[in-house]
Amino acid sequence: MVLWVILLCALVSSLLGGLYVLGAFRRRRPNEPPLDKGTIPWLGYLLEFRKDSSEFLKRMQRKHGDVFTVLIGGNYFTFVMDPFCFGSIVKESRSKLDFRTNAIQVVLRVFGYKPIEATRSIVHAASRKHLMGDGLTVLTRATMESFRKLLLFNLSSGEKGVWQEENLFHYCYNIVFRAGYLALYGTEPPRGAGNKEKAAEQDRLHSNQLFQEFRKYDRLFPQLAFALLPPKDKREAERLKRHFWNMLSMKKVWQKDNISGWLSDQVQLLAENGVPEYMRDRFMFMLLWASQGNTGPTAFWLLLYLLKHPEALKAVRDEVDKVSRESGQEVKAGSPAVTVTRDMLDQTPLLDSALEETLRLVAAPLLVRAVLEDTSLRTSSGTELTLRRGDRVALFPHISVQMNPEIHEEPLKFKYNRFVNPDGTRRDFYRNGKKLKFVNMPWGAGVSTCPGRFFATAEMKLFVFLMLSHFELELVNEEEEIPAIDISRWGFGTMQPVHDVWFRYRPRF
Repeated sequence: MVLWVILLCALVSSLLGGLYVLGAFRRRRPNEPPLDKGTIPWLGYLLEFRKDSSEFLKRMQRKHGDVFTVLIGGNYFTFVMDPFCFGSIVKESRSKLDFRTNAIQVVLRVFGYKPIEATRSIVHAASRKHLMGDGLTVLTRATMESFRKLLLFNLSSGEKGVWQEENLFHYCYNIVFRAGYLALYGTEPPRGAGNKEKAAEQDRLHSNQLFQEFRKYDRLFPQLAFALLPPKDKREAERLKRHFWNMLSMKKVWQKDNISGWLSDQVQLLAENGVPEYMRDRFMFMLLWASQGNTGPTAFWLLLYLLKHPEALKAVRDEVDKVSRESGQEVKAGSPAVTVTRDMLDQTPLLDSALEETLRLVAAPLLVRAVLEDTSLRTSSGTELTLRRGDRVALFPHISVQMNPEIHEEPLKFKYNRFVNPDGTRRDFYRNGKKLKFVNMPWGAGVSTCPGRFFATAEMKLFVFLMLSHFELELVNEEEEIPAIDISRWGFGTMQPVHDVWFRYRPRF
């Protein structure tokens, strides 16, 4: 009899524990946001969220307001859609709201890298030194040399007036990725290749091969990040990870010339902190995706929007031509290719605005913090809400600010000068008469702001500057519509198109 009582108690305990895990007992407490668990235990709204995160969040916002808590795959996420709350969230101390909890899990899953406590400080210190200020000037120069090697090396050898046709997305992603890779990870030593020309050819060949494999991995990335890959794709992802761990290994990278200080400083500090070599190889793969996973797709959208808006294309091209002339490098028949410097990139307010407008339309990161202790949140209406310990708080700026018609008039339209005043200064934005701090958040915010944003911006601007300076550009189909975005990539930075767009180009002179 005693045995049966023990077994019954164990069964009841297991059942109650299972129901707890599935979220059956979760109830909304006083002062907490509206709670919506969905109809499927534990999963909650996972399937709907993964199907189309944007539409799901819009529906929840209409149903519950600007702040609400939903169950997604066993975790409770409080989504904050009120842009006036963003400042308090991104500035909150890490003892209450910590972005690392979720980031560590994703980084380990997708790159195989297990961060140490010092990883974040190492990345930020190297980025401040090499991706800003004087360091950025040096790296911009290296990137310019990469574009010269990839984009301009045969500028004068092509038949005059002959158009070349390319897939615009592939072309932009390919060139920008490879230029950034060579600038950061180094180039083939001339002594190893035989001479400078052969070394440059090796760089073109090797970087293109690396890009082809990178694209295979990039296509799997969203499902891999959510641990939703089917077995066959999971095996392919593991193969690709091992490939990049090998190709970007310490032994191979240190054989290169011109390795960026940004890279060498970080791996040296990791070694000094006891990180084994095999884990540093995985860190190198993580840095490649972090630095090059979004710049090429953004460059694609920027060029496409310019090609679809002739007035924007003319205005930005006139601006870059003016900057070139003022630097003594007017582009004309027989002139050498323009050498674009960081100082020149700082004189392009219209290009800056066009790039920021592009990011407003297509950048859609999901910013997540783990709630480590109960935290108070005051909304713009004055309501005091409590974020519960153990939950996660999330921001999705694409909906709440970037596509918000109360902030950006006609938000679906591309307006190349939206972010600039007539005198070239940056424009301010308001909601309900109150000035907003956060009106476009492609780089994240607070402690999780992308440390490489200044280099990424310089890289994309440099590419577009050179394309507009040296080439005539047009869409193969003048009636080409702006393609829809791949909704499977919501939350992972710049979106990608669902279908190809073809363009043609030829030297201007």
